[in-house]
Amino acid sequence: MVYEDEGCIVACISIHFIPQLGIRRDTALISYLVVDSTIRSKGIGKKLKEFATASARKRGCESIQVHCHSRRIDAHRFYERQGYKEAPKYFSKRLDNYGSNTR
Repeated sequence: MVYEDEGCIVACISIHFIPQLGIRRDTALISYLVVDSTIRSKGIGKKLKEFATASARKRGCESIQVHCHSRRIDAHRFYERQGYKEAPKYFSKRLDNYGSNTR
């Protein structure tokens, strides 16, 4: 979903729905929520987040999650104001051979 202002895209959100084996309902994952830095704090991020929440509820998801890098302190405050809580540890492994021709 994108948000336009005077014909220009100024914000977007990407949502993925992930089937779950260990719980009854799917999980929604916000993979990107971006608002142009020149127009932040005008409620656009909140509107996009509300769209994501409504989409997840319509699909019957049990929860909605967002991964946010530890250095993005302002984004953490935004998500906390929207009712998100910090969850247990999240692990990631970088695949350094990305883009190489080795298989």
